[in-house]
Amino acid sequence: MTDKTYNVLFLCTGNSARSILAESILNKEGAGRFKAYSAGSQPKGEVNPHALKELEALGYPTTGFSSKSWDVFAEPGAPEMDFIFTVCDSAAGEACPVWIGHPMTAHWGVEDPAAVVGTEIEIQRAFAQAARFLKNRISAFINLPLASIDRLALQQHVRQIGTMEGASIKQPTAS
Repeated sequence: MTDKTYNVLFLCTGNSARSILAESILNKEGAGRFKAYSAGSQPKGEVNPHALKELEALGYPTTGFSSKSWDVFAEPGAPEMDFIFTVCDSAAGEACPVWIGHPMTAHWGVEDPAAVVGTEIEIQRAFAQAARFLKNRISAFINLPLASIDRLALQQHVRQIGTMEGASIKQPTAS
């Protein structure tokens, strides 16, 4: 076993819902082994209140979150990331900053619950579903034998996690 704490950055365009959900879930579920962060390419500037409501309902932390630019994590002095996961399809297709340390990346796309228009119950259901899909991916991720698996196999595993139930788009296949 290793005492290393792995830094994980979740990216989404607006950094107001899915990436915030993932950050909170991983920080609690992976406490001590992982430190999660979130950011966006075009941050909305505020966290979606439905995301915080869902986190609270599930018993996850709801404080200390902010909608911020991914540029914050590309600046000198920023934490060096070990993993970067995009959780929205548009962020997956954008040109990302050059990340220090060449972190492992994968796309874990989930449909945007903030895009749901409908009744309060329909919106809550969308956020609950997004949180469930992200929690399942995070559970699979934190159970990988990170200290004993080679980089190529690890890359394959983190990409496969993105194809789990609720994947918003099909993943590219490795050739």
